[in-house]
Amino acid sequence: METMTSPAVQAHPAHDFLPLNGTDHLEFYVGNAKQSAYYYQAAFGYQLVAYAGPETGLRDRASYVLQQGKIRLVLTTSLLPDSEITEHVRQHSDGVKVMALWVDDARKSFEETTKRGAKPAFEPYTLKDEHGEVTLAGIYTYGETIHTFVERTNYSGPFLPGFVAKTSNVPQGEPVGLEYIDHCVGNVGWGEMNQWVKFYEDVMGFKLLITFDDDDISTEYSALMSKVVSNGNGFVKFPINEPAEGKKKSQIEEYLDFYHSPGVQHIAIITHDIRRTVTELRRRGVEFLSVPETYYEDLLDRVGAIEEDLESIKALNLLVDRDEEGYLLQIFTKPVEDRPTVFYEIIQRKGAKSFGKGNFKALFEAIEREQALRGNL
Repeated sequence: METMTSPAVQAHPAHDFLPLNGTDHLEFYVGNAKQSAYYYQAAFGYQLVAYAGPETGLRDRASYVLQQGKIRLVLTTSLLPDSEITEHVRQHSDGVKVMALWVDDARKSFEETTKRGAKPAFEPYTLKDEHGEVTLAGIYTYGETIHTFVERTNYSGPFLPGFVAKTSNVPQGEPVGLEYIDHCVGNVGWGEMNQWVKFYEDVMGFKLLITFDDDDISTEYSALMSKVVSNGNGFVKFPINEPAEGKKKSQIEEYLDFYHSPGVQHIAIITHDIRRTVTELRRRGVEFLSVPETYYEDLLDRVGAIEEDLESIKALNLLVDRDEEGYLLQIFTKPVEDRPTVFYEIIQRKGAKSFGKGNFKALFEAIEREQALRGNL
């Protein structure tokens, strides 16, 4: 049963020992960063803003920094056959290695979390160049994923010291209206969800925002459980999923089978005009999950009046749900690589603060249809 477990998050909680300003960037380890950067520019409309590699004195890797709205993606590939990056890609294929968090004090963030039990990924250090300085520190979360604390108050460069500004004229590379990251979803193994919820509560001071059990997130064949944790000001939200018993293999089990460890399953991105955004993404070849036409037969009875034209919602195969604050529109891409792991959610919030519970059954049936085509259900 869906359970709300905490009051609304506060804008400036006085007791917050880990104040976060939001997501600084997501870093993917990938097999070919140049080609991945092209895909995200051409298909999703990201702009290339910075680069580091052999031309900048970095001998073991190349990184491309892409930006749209407040979203910053870093795509990193190894230039060596036996590096940590190479091993990460061999094991997981392309995937999120770093969920970086923007803070005012990286050293204090590191100290506060490690003294509460976080496993250090790397000690605080400072990088400097002609644009100022940035302090970084890192801790581990689920799987091999890292949270990097980024303190950039005194920096005006394109990304980090060591990176140079870079632009590209990729065809169709104009932005599509993606604004900022709403939440990042992690998949963990059997019985591990509560362990990682406790990690975020005890180590990072997050609050449990909402719980979904296998009655909420299930179909005839599969089920999962999920809990959502949020930091004090609500700028950073992490749903954490684990498998639940079902007749067949759940999407979480499929992810774990192919990623070979817990990791980031999908990234939800806000747009203020989902119809425009999705129309353009479809035009550029981005593939989305689809729900049957029957989903729309009683849509307005279920969610009430909406501002958008129902026929346009249906034509784009958008999902709609409502909570006590308002409603939301959402849609999910298919996995963006050959392994069925990472995908994206595009979401527009019209007041709603929830996660589309009313769409769970239709969504997961759509995922199951794709699993069946892959022979993984």
